Amino acid sequence: MRVTLKDIAEEAGVSLMTVSNVMNGKSARVSPQTIERVQRIVAERGYVPNASARSLAAKTSRVIGLLVPAADDDNLLVSPHNVAIVGALERQLRKRGYHLLLRGIANPAEVSEAVRAWNLDGAILLGFLDEEIDQLAGLGTAHVVAIDSYAGNPLTTGVHSDDENGGWLAARYLLDRGHRRIVFAGPSFERPGVVRKRFDGFRRAFAESALEWEESLVVTSTTTYESGLEVGRGLRARHPGATAVFATADILAIGIMEGVAESGARIPADLSVIGFDNLDIGAFVTPKLTTIAQDITHKATVAATMLLDAIEQDGHPTEPVVLDVRVVERASVATLS
Repeated sequence: MRVTLKDIAEEAGVSLMTVSNVMNGKSARVSPQTIERVQRIVAERGYVPNASARSLAAKTSRVIGLLVPAADDDNLLVSPHNVAIVGALERQLRKRGYHLLLRGIANPAEVSEAVRAWNLDGAILLGFLDEEIDQLAGLGTAHVVAIDSYAGNPLTTGVHSDDENGGWLAARYLLDRGHRRIVFAGPSFERPGVVRKRFDGFRRAFAESALEWEESLVVTSTTTYESGLEVGRGLRARHPGATAVFATADILAIGIMEGVAESGARIPADLSVIGFDNLDIGAFVTPKLTTIAQDITHKATVAATMLLDAIEQDGHPTEPVVLDVRVVERASVATLS
């Protein structure tokens, strides 16, 4: 049978309040002998606090939701980027005594429902479109932070990498190595957001060099390895004059590299590829992937810290945090003679 605080109190010969105070570190008025006796009995009896009961008493769940868009059949942990975010968030939350709830959201309207239904102290949004975040309402007292968002919703403030500078760095790196016909590969970016910012930076590098760039060199694709394979297999046929590709995510870049190889071309001798993320897998493929590094672990840590500080100080972050990016040079880009 489950051991209760009442059982501990009866065996120790003290009140239930005294046991509760010892368990919660409020022992200023409890003698050292009583503290030692209660703690010994707790250890001997294998008492485990009831998290639900403690949450009700404290009027806080100490649960943070990581909410990610997902259809019914989607696996939330297929993306290496998401896996890195989850791991870093869980570690940071655990250090501060909070628990992580990972939840797929089929419809953005379900965000407020999830926050209320699970009595979340706060939520971190990952992968939502900015226009979806801008429409969020009805979050109650829960605090919300968005990762990789440029949304203007005052209910959500967050953290993102310097995506525009990242796009500029990628283009500048390729231009400095003699490439001019460079394919831009990534998700659709009609609206403002991460991909649009990377595209704007990419175009700015050409403009600053007084170089023309053809809009036909945009290749729209989802951010998956499989999509990259498909793009890579047909890339040289669709763009025979292209000498390089900037893919807006490493996993897409790696798929493109494999697809290009399957089409009979060589990386980087026939086509150079640069990615964005600096995922660990980029150092394991052949050739190793040159990429724009964003510190995903730091980004997740900052998001968690922003959220928990807001919860514990009963406030809201007012300014987004922007993190630096840099080029990681490996072997997937050639210099043209």
